[in-house]
Amino acid sequence: MNLSKKLVAGMVIGSLMGVAQAQAPAAPAEIKIGIVSFLSGPGAAPFGVPARNTAEMLADAFNNAKAPAPYNVKGFGGMPIKLVVIDEAGSPTNVVTEYRNLVQRDKVDIVIGYVSSGNCLAVAPIAEELKTLTLMYDCGSPRLFEESPKKYVFRAVNHATADSVGAALYVKAIKPTAKTYSGLNQNYAFGQDSWSDFQGAVKMVMPQLQEKTSQMPKLFAGQYSAEISSLLESKSDVIHSSIWGGDMEAFILQAGPRGLFKQSSVILTGGEVSMFRLGTKIPEGTIIGARGPYGVYAPKSALNDWYRSNVIDRYNAPPNLAAYQMAHTIMATKLAFEKALAANGGNKPSSDQIADAMRGMTYEGPGGVHKFNLSNGHQATAEMVYGRVKHVNGQIQLVDQKRFTPDQVMPPDGVKAADWMASKK
Repeated sequence: MNLSKKLVAGMVIGSLMGVAQAQAPAAPAEIKIGIVSFLSGPGAAPFGVPARNTAEMLADAFNNAKAPAPYNVKGFGGMPIKLVVIDEAGSPTNVVTEYRNLVQRDKVDIVIGYVSSGNCLAVAPIAEELKTLTLMYDCGSPRLFEESPKKYVFRAVNHATADSVGAALYVKAIKPTAKTYSGLNQNYAFGQDSWSDFQGAVKMVMPQLQEKTSQMPKLFAGQYSAEISSLLESKSDVIHSSIWGGDMEAFILQAGPRGLFKQSSVILTGGEVSMFRLGTKIPEGTIIGARGPYGVYAPKSALNDWYRSNVIDRYNAPPNLAAYQMAHTIMATKLAFEKALAANGGNKPSSDQIADAMRGMTYEGPGGVHKFNLSNGHQATAEMVYGRVKHVNGQIQLVDQKRFTPDQVMPPDGVKAADWMASKK
């Protein structure tokens, strides 16, 4: 073959390759999700790491189409999921900077995160400014939507009012003769809101209870000798505490030997998160919440069986309440994304389109059915569950479990939690 024939043959082959490449289907666009949770510090082991683990497990399961219906579509509507995971540890100013980096530098499509109420309250206005769909997976402050309406911010689980109202209803059910109560709550947004909610809930369902003392140690204080002494001195029938993470575990280990849990019925609204870490170090009679129908309180279902078994197989530990909250948040996001994708003709939807699809949505996760029916469809509601610790053969069980419906523990749409509780006195 002479040189001119070789050139012609090369041009023909090159043209055919170009046609083949042009006709080949394009690789599906990926969906980038920023995951923000405590990966260091006192909140990491009980909250941040279990939640991060669930995010990674679900992303793998979805990308390989190994989840049950309605989550069996590969990725998010066929688009592979890529997680960008960062540590929540740091000041709210630093957390806001990292949020901006996720959106503006890393180009994530959606942000899911935040344990600390102080952090989620700081991030929410930035999400609105940057018009980025952002879901708060654990942050409990009711102020997230009460202070101003949001377009791009959602919460797929209850806010903390459900914790406190459920706690008061539980006390009324199992200890109706109680006369006094006190509190131990961290001195920042979540602790302050939780204590205020419990005070309002007590006035609503057990107005005969008299408040004795409120202890407000700083966040991540770690040492509670003075606060425990004050609580012991109060001789309160009931002690409410929304303390969480390493602080809660330190409080249990310091207060147990001093007899506080024997003298008073202690309510740990998020106590489930440390059940498997502390075991029988949690004293008998402790009242345990899980921020909703999560962990050991999750209802029996095929979806819950699948979720729990996958987490246990991968991490050799059952998922706790924080892991369930992350699961619910990611699952709600997947369903809303795929609804928006279909409405957009199969083209990757915008934050506005996903928000429109999520607003007012009802969905089912491993913790049961949840509805986005508050705060103009941006705040979900679910039932609330409490039980008491009993030691059985070196293990702990939760006995005397009671479930409360969403309308029992959450205010009506458009009504602030404090106003709702005040109206019920």
